[in-house]
Amino acid sequence: MPAQIYHPFESNNFSNTTCFLSGQKLTSSEEKIQVFPQWLMSRYKLEDQPFKLLDESMATYKDLKIPCAAEVNEKWLEPLEAEMAAAFEIGYDALKNIDELKLFQWAGKLLYGIIFNEIQSGIKLQHSQGEEFNISQSIIHKFSHLHLMLQSINLPLQFDDFRPYSVFLFKVDNNEKEFGYRDEINTMTFALRIRDFGLVICLQDNGANKSYHKEVLNKIGSQTLHPIQFEEFSGRVFYSAYLFNRLPEYNILPVDDTIYLEAMPLRGMSTKPLFDTWNNKIYGQVLESFWKNWGFLLLEIIKNPENPMSFLFDANGEFVNENTIDLPH
Repeated sequence: MPAQIYHPFESNNFSNTTCFLSGQKLTSSEEKIQVFPQWLMSRYKLEDQPFKLLDESMATYKDLKIPCAAEVNEKWLEPLEAEMAAAFEIGYDALKNIDELKLFQWAGKLLYGIIFNEIQSGIKLQHSQGEEFNISQSIIHKFSHLHLMLQSINLPLQFDDFRPYSVFLFKVDNNEKEFGYRDEINTMTFALRIRDFGLVICLQDNGANKSYHKEVLNKIGSQTLHPIQFEEFSGRVFYSAYLFNRLPEYNILPVDDTIYLEAMPLRGMSTKPLFDTWNNKIYGQVLESFWKNWGFLLLEIIKNPENPMSFLFDANGEFVNENTIDLPH
């Protein structure tokens, strides 16, 4: 019998009695896993740190859990988690040798876990106000495709000649104790800066952001970044993910025991570019947020509106060596 894809968004099934990944019924509502893995929380003492949800309610990192069948966790998720934990412990040199698909699966599972908690919180809030749970079709489109692709963890699901993501990995001269995490659920973008690396992933762009930033990536090459340089690059990617104006579409093609996922061309029937026009003032606002640790204000960042402040590149567009940057790490 061919593998069966689980579609939680078709039935709005976000209860604690159904496995988030496989859709199978759970024997107990206690069958759950942590959204942020225990090894990561322990290393950075995150368990009791506050985590703000979209409805402004506060949780802690350890509060964020998702229902998961014990056998799914044991067979599929724990091996992935163990491999990632071992690579993170070594750092950049190990991560650069990990299959990008596994980085996508790991980050995607984490982000989907947050989404799952946000949806549960939204359902409770709207029901308490006597309303039906309502969510925009474009958001459902993105969330359901992310969930579909996560099933490459536990099903024979293969991406047919495309990658649904853009992965950016850099060596970064970080403070050993710092935990830098950021996500943007609407654009499906994830960033993590810890140990000696920085990782940014666009989870639903079919590689478009990787192409968009090709020139910048070529200039950076394999050079080590100062944390402010990594945050600048992250800001560029988070902003371009916001400018990305397509909702990727896919065909599901079961062949024998394998499910192939085929990407439809991003250009489709539209003649308009894949990305809306870059606006330096809005980009400056993004940078102000990403550079919060260093206290730079918008007025400083866009003092020259045509050429916003940059720590990645000098006035001639050449890469700036991180050793020449005189800022605290």
